[in-house]
Amino acid sequence: MKLSRLFTVLFLTLVLVVAGCSNGGDTEEDTSSKNKDKTTPPSSEEGLTIAVESNFTSLDPHDTNDNQSYSAQSAIYEGLLGFDEDLNIVPVLAKDYSANEDSTEFTFTLKEGITFHDGAPFNAEAVKANLDRLSDPESQLRRASLFELVEKTEVLSEYEVKVTLKEPFGAMPNNFAHPAAGMISPKALEQSNQDIARNPAGTGPFKFVEWKSGDHLTVEKNEEYREEGLPKVDKIEFKPVPESGSRVAMLQTGEADFAFPVAPNQVETLKEEEGVSIETKPSLVVKYFSMNTMKEPFNDPKVRKAMNYAIDKEAYIKVVYDGYATQTKSVIAPNTQHYEEQEVYEYDPEKAKELLAEAGYPDGFETTIWGGTSSLKQKMMSFYKQQLSQVGVTLNVVPMEGGTLGDKIWGVDNPEDAELELYNGGWSPSTADADWGMRPLFSSNSFPPDAYNTAYYKNEKVDELLQKGLSTADDQERGEYYAEAQKIIWDESPWVPLAVPDILYGKQDYVQGLTMLSSGVMDLKQAEIVSE
Repeated sequence: MKLSRLFTVLFLTLVLVVAGCSNGGDTEEDTSSKNKDKTTPPSSEEGLTIAVESNFTSLDPHDTNDNQSYSAQSAIYEGLLGFDEDLNIVPVLAKDYSANEDSTEFTFTLKEGITFHDGAPFNAEAVKANLDRLSDPESQLRRASLFELVEKTEVLSEYEVKVTLKEPFGAMPNNFAHPAAGMISPKALEQSNQDIARNPAGTGPFKFVEWKSGDHLTVEKNEEYREEGLPKVDKIEFKPVPESGSRVAMLQTGEADFAFPVAPNQVETLKEEEGVSIETKPSLVVKYFSMNTMKEPFNDPKVRKAMNYAIDKEAYIKVVYDGYATQTKSVIAPNTQHYEEQEVYEYDPEKAKELLAEAGYPDGFETTIWGGTSSLKQKMMSFYKQQLSQVGVTLNVVPMEGGTLGDKIWGVDNPEDAELELYNGGWSPSTADADWGMRPLFSSNSFPPDAYNTAYYKNEKVDELLQKGLSTADDQERGEYYAEAQKIIWDESPWVPLAVPDILYGKQDYVQGLTMLSSGVMDLKQAEIVSE
C-alpha cells in the first residue's frame, strides 16, 4: 500500500471510530437503567431477547424484500423445502419431492397432520393457494418473480401436489427453499395483503403475539408444533436497535441475549467481554451502491467507471468492516452457484478524473445517495463521500428509515419519475443461485416496483442471457450464460461493487442452537437457553 493511501485509511478509521464511540457512549448510559442481571441466564419461560439492526418491514413472506424481516418470519413460517447451515436443500413441510427429466414438473409429497397457527389444516389445497398467489402476475408481490415460471399448481391428493413450470428450470428447488415460499394459512390468505403483513399465521415453531413498530416484535411457543421437544424456549422478543453501540451495550449488560449484526469495529470489544461469544461466517451478501443509469451523468458508462476507480475497496474493507470482509470480484458472491470472477477496478483516482473529463465533467458534479439509518450504513456513505470528494464529486448523503426508503424507491411506477440517483445497497441471493443473485437486480423487467433493479439498468444481451439461464435445466449451460452476463454487467458498471462482508453476530454463552445462515437469515428453530 502506498504511503498516501495508508494515511487515508488511518485518517478515515480515526474519524469514523471517534464518531461511533461518541454515539455509542450516549446510548450505553441510556440503556443501563433497563439492564437485567447478566450473571443469571433467563429461564426458558422468560425467553430470548434479540437485538436487530432496524425496524421490520412486513410479516408477509411473499411480499418481503429484506433478510431481517425474514429472520423474524423464520420463527413463524415454513416452506416445502429449506436450507441447512451448509446451504443444502432439505425437506421441511414436504416429506419428499421429485422432478421430471427436463425440470418442468415438480411433485411434492407432504407431511401429514400439520395445522396452521389459526387451526387451518396444512394440505395440498393450502400449498396450491399459496403458490397461486405467488405466481399470479397481477399480485404485485415483491417476491412474485421467484415464481413467475409457475404455470399451474395441481392437487393430486390431500397430501400430494404437482407444480408445472412454463419452461425448464433446474434451480427451481432453490426457489422453493427461499424464505419467500413460506406457507401462509389459507384462512389468512382470504384477508387483505395489509392484514397478512401484520397478522401472520404459519406452521412454524413460534406463533405471532404482537408487533409494535419501532419497539418490539414478539412470538411465543407453538404448543402444537409437530417436532417433539421443539421449540425449547417459550418466547422470543425482537427489538430494533439501529445504533450498533446500543446493540453491543445490550449484550454487555445482558439486556439482549443475541445481537445481529455486530459492527466490525466492536468485535474486539466483545471478545473481551466475559460470557459473550462472537461468531463469524462467510456470507452471500454483496455490498454495492447502484447508479441510476437513466439519469445524467450516470447514463454515461465513463462516469460509472470513474466512480468505480474513485473508490478504494481495500480502504473500504479496512474502515467500514475492520477487515471482516473480502473485496467483491463480481456482482454475486463467491459462494453463489455459477459465480465467475472478474478483473477488479483498482483504486486509481487519476484514472477516475480522466474519465470524468472525457465525459464532460472536468470539475466533477454533485449527486445524492440514499441509504439506511444504521451506524454501519451511515459509515459506508460517509466513506463514499470522502472518497468521491477526491475526484471532484460532491456527494450528499440522505439516510432514511426503512419504510420511508422503501416508499421512495418502490413507490415509483414510472422509471422516468424516479428521484433516485445513487442507492447504498446490499443483496443476498437467498436461493444461493446466480438467477436470484442477478435477475432481480439487472433484468430490464426488474425495475422498481416490480423488483430491485435500482440502477434501472437495461441491456438486451443481458436480458437474453438471464432468460436462457432461467429456461434450461442443463447446469453447465446455465453456468456459461451467467458467466457471460456477469462479464457484461461488470464492464458496463451500473454498480460500484464493494465487498462481501462476513456475517458477525454476538450472543450470550448460554444461548445455544440459534445461528445465522450464510444468506443473513436467522435460524431460530433450535434456539435454547442452557444453564450450567
